[in-house]
Amino acid sequence: MADGGGPGLHAGNRAASEPRLARTRTDKPLRVGVVGTGFIGETHVAAWAAEGIHAVIHDVDAGRAAALADRHGARVAESLDELFGAVDVVDICTPTHLHAEVAIAAARAGRHVICEKPMARTLADAEAMLAAARDAGVRLFVAHVVRFFPEYVAARAAVLDGAIGEPAVLRLTRASFRPRQPAGHWFFDHAKSGGIVLDLMVHDLDYARWIAGDVVAVHCRSASVAQPEAGVDHAVAILTHRSGAISHVSASWGYAPPTFRTAVEIAGSRGLIAQDSTATTPVTPSLLADAAGGGLTAMADTGLAGDPFRLELAEFARAIRDGTEARIGAADGLEALRIALAADESARTGAVVRLTQEAD
Repeated sequence: MADGGGPGLHAGNRAASEPRLARTRTDKPLRVGVVGTGFIGETHVAAWAAEGIHAVIHDVDAGRAAALADRHGARVAESLDELFGAVDVVDICTPTHLHAEVAIAAARAGRHVICEKPMARTLADAEAMLAAARDAGVRLFVAHVVRFFPEYVAARAAVLDGAIGEPAVLRLTRASFRPRQPAGHWFFDHAKSGGIVLDLMVHDLDYARWIAGDVVAVHCRSASVAQPEAGVDHAVAILTHRSGAISHVSASWGYAPPTFRTAVEIAGSRGLIAQDSTATTPVTPSLLADAAGGGLTAMADTGLAGDPFRLELAEFARAIRDGTEARIGAADGLEALRIALAADESARTGAVVRLTQEAD
């Protein structure tokens, strides 16, 4: 589905499987429940509080839930059923392998669902989440927060404006240190978390598709597969888009703390957009001499300010209240997961994985 700015640019690439839900506008304040009180759970609870919404929270660790509630003016639900009975929206921040279980239960209870990325651990689970939301007539959103970071929004806006012509090559980097969790933590259990590809690389896999459209083939290599004893991971994936564009996506857990670095380059038929978090300059298109008057154009003011997590959750809340679409739909979350699972499969088999079930 085209989104202006020339052929091959896709806004959301809504898959045919995404439910078209009944829309009921409401002016009532939303009641929000957050399930899971780890790092991302606290991030979401804080973002909701900044929006004036004091969440109901639930976690299997009652002590941690109580401490989080005290910090952010929330209250604790002792069970999922209690939480479902007290809220309109369930925001899922549990370990990845538990997303589907909680989302399906919430949908069956008639509650709208926001689910942290990745959507689920398996395609079957993600598809079951979509089906549950469709059957219950509730909304389902997947929280891919990179779509709300100002520099990434600005880069995409420049592409849609035709600043660099048709996107041809994307280079996306996300690099940090290995998560500081104890041995035996679910995060290091590939069957539960999906490792670096599903947790870290999936951000840029989704962004690449947002810029260059649907992906038809994936080739990936991972250091943890080649050298599992090394204790670090670095993965590189090459995506072939239906449009003919190529994306080079790298994700790393090989740096020393507290490093967290991102970079994006988008090369097109008329120029290049580049941004690196280690530099002080904003997203900067470098245009060829015959493009848009030539010269260097800097976009110091992206027009977006504030916490991307708050921006993300506020947009989902507006979509629920107003019956509108958000910039990412449940089907987009499903496609990001499909690409990530293909990359993980490629890393483990050494083969190029072709995506046979593509979005319309």
